[in-house]
Amino acid sequence: MRVIRNLALLALMSAPAVWAQSLFAAASIVAEQAPQEVWWKHAVIYEIYPRSFQDSNGDGIGDLNGIIERLDYLQSLGVDAIWLSPIYPSPQVDFGYDISDYEAIDPQYGTLADFDRLIAEAKKHNIRVIMDMVMNHTSDQHPWFIESKISRNNPKRDWYVWRDGKGPGIPPNNWESVFGGSAWKYDPTTKQWYYHKFYAQQPDLNWRNPAVEKAMFDAVRFWLDRGVAGFRLDAIPTLFEDPQFRDEKPLGGTNAFGDPILDDNYTNDLPEVHDVMRSLRKVVASYPGNRVLIGETYLPNIQELDKWYGGASHNELNLPMDMLIGFIDKLDANLFRERIDDVETKIHGNQPLIVFDNHDNPRSWNRYGDGVHDDAIARVLAAMLFTVRGTALMYYGEELGMVTTPPARVEDVKDPVGKVGWPKDKGRDGERTPMQWSDSTDAGFSTAATTWLPVTPDYTTVNVQTEEANPNSMLNWYKKLIEMRRTDPALHDGALTMLDRTNPNVLSYLRKGPPGSPSVVVALNFTAQSQTVSLDLAGIGLSGNSVKTLLTDAPSLQSATSLKQIELPPFASWIGSVQ
Repeated sequence: MRVIRNLALLALMSAPAVWAQSLFAAASIVAEQAPQEVWWKHAVIYEIYPRSFQDSNGDGIGDLNGIIERLDYLQSLGVDAIWLSPIYPSPQVDFGYDISDYEAIDPQYGTLADFDRLIAEAKKHNIRVIMDMVMNHTSDQHPWFIESKISRNNPKRDWYVWRDGKGPGIPPNNWESVFGGSAWKYDPTTKQWYYHKFYAQQPDLNWRNPAVEKAMFDAVRFWLDRGVAGFRLDAIPTLFEDPQFRDEKPLGGTNAFGDPILDDNYTNDLPEVHDVMRSLRKVVASYPGNRVLIGETYLPNIQELDKWYGGASHNELNLPMDMLIGFIDKLDANLFRERIDDVETKIHGNQPLIVFDNHDNPRSWNRYGDGVHDDAIARVLAAMLFTVRGTALMYYGEELGMVTTPPARVEDVKDPVGKVGWPKDKGRDGERTPMQWSDSTDAGFSTAATTWLPVTPDYTTVNVQTEEANPNSMLNWYKKLIEMRRTDPALHDGALTMLDRTNPNVLSYLRKGPPGSPSVVVALNFTAQSQTVSLDLAGIGLSGNSVKTLLTDAPSLQSATSLKQIELPPFASWIGSVQ
C-alpha cells in the first residue's frame, strides 16, 4: 500500500496532471479494497515480568533499558507485542500491582524517557508495547487514598469503599481477601473500615463514583498518547461490589489461608462492570492503530467469557483471556476438544486469546508435566497454542522450558502470598525467576552479586545461548511454530474443524486453507503410549489423504505421506499440509 501511495505522489510531480490524477484515484481504490489487517488478531503477545527479564545496571532487578537490550531476541523469536507487568511507581507490596502514581515510571525500572525510548526502539523491531493497567485498586500510598483517609467528609472519601462495622472490632460483612483474611481493614482515625479485595495495602476504588472513572480513563489516555498499543486490564471483573454489602455464601471447607471457602457472587463479575468496559472501549477505539484491550478474565464458562467481548455487539474487550483452555491442567483430549469447540462456536465470531502461562500460576511445564516426558508435553502445548485459531499469549522463558522453582524456605519467600500461605501456598516466586540468557553468572540476567530472586539451577543448560545453537531445542521448536503460524495461510486465518472426535487419546484438527492453498492437519498425542490414527477428510468436504510433514518432533513422522495409519509416538506432535 505504501508503495502505491509513493508512486501516486511521484506521478503528481513528474507526469501530466490528468494521468497523475488517474493514478492517485486508482491508489485510493486499492486502499479502500485492502484495509489494514487488525494486527492483534494474529499476534504473538509475550508477557515480560520486568523485574526478571534483564538487568541493565547491575542492581539485581530487571529494568526498561534491559528490555531494550533484548529486542533483537524478541524479534528473532517472532514476537508482535510485549505486555509489561506494572512499571508504575509503587511501594512494591504486590510487586507493582499496588500503584501509587498512574502517570510515571518507578525509578527502579527507569524513567519516562527510558519508556519513550522503549516504545521507539520496539517499533523499529516491529514490536508493540502493551501496558498493564490496574483499575480495581490503588496502593494505600496513592495520594487519592491518603486524602480519602483524612476524614469522612474529605472530597476523596467516596473514591474508595468505606463502611461502618457491624459492631466494635467487627467488619461490615464476611467478605474475604484473595490473599487471605478479611477483605476489610479498620482505620482508627475515621473509625470506619475500607474494602480491599487483595492486600490491605491495595484499597479498592469505588467505581460507583463517576470521578473515579474519569480519573482512570485520563490515566489510560496518558499512555495512549505516549504510543502504547493497548492495555492488559488486571483483575478487571472485580471493579464492583454488591451495593447492599450482603454476606457471601459459605461453600464448605477452608482454603490455603485457613479461611472459609465462600462464593464471590457479591464481589466479582457484577453486571455494572460491562458498562465500564463499553465506555473504555470507546476511549481506546478513538485512537488510531487498532489499540487493544486485553482482560484478565478467570471465568467459569464460555457464556460468561462471551459477555466480556460484548457478545454479538463486539463492544467490550477485544481479547478477554480464555483461561478455560490453557488451565485445564491435565492432558484430557476430550476436554480440550470441547473447550476449543466452545471458543470456536460460542463467542459470536470474536477472536480467541489462548493462555497457558502467566506470572500468577506455576508454569505449564510443571502443571502438565509427568516428570518423565515433560519436554515432549511442553512441545504438545506449544503446538496447540500456535496452531489453533486465535491470538497467542506466552510468558517469558516459556520458550526455553523454564520451570517453576518455589523457595525452599519460608524465610526466602518474597511474595506476600507465600509468606501467609506457607507451606500450602508457597506464593508466586517460583514462576517469576530471572530469565535465563546464558550459562554465565546470573544466567546473563544481571551482574549483581545477588538478584532479586535466585536464578533457577538448570540455567547452565536451559538458556537462550545454548538453545539457539541446538536445532532440536525447545527454543527452536517455538521459533518454527511461530514462523509457520505467521507464513502459512491456513494457520494464519483458516477455519478450525475437529477431526477424529471420539478419540480419547489424540487431539486432531484441521485448519482450512484459502482457495489455492493447502489445508493443515494437526495431530497431538496426549498419552505416554504410541497411538495410531487415521484421519478422514471426506466428511468435512475435502478430498485427498496425501500429506507432507511441516513440523514434528517425531523422527518417524518426518516423511509421512498419508493420513491413514499415522503412528504417533508418546506425546508426539505432528503438523502436516494436505496435498
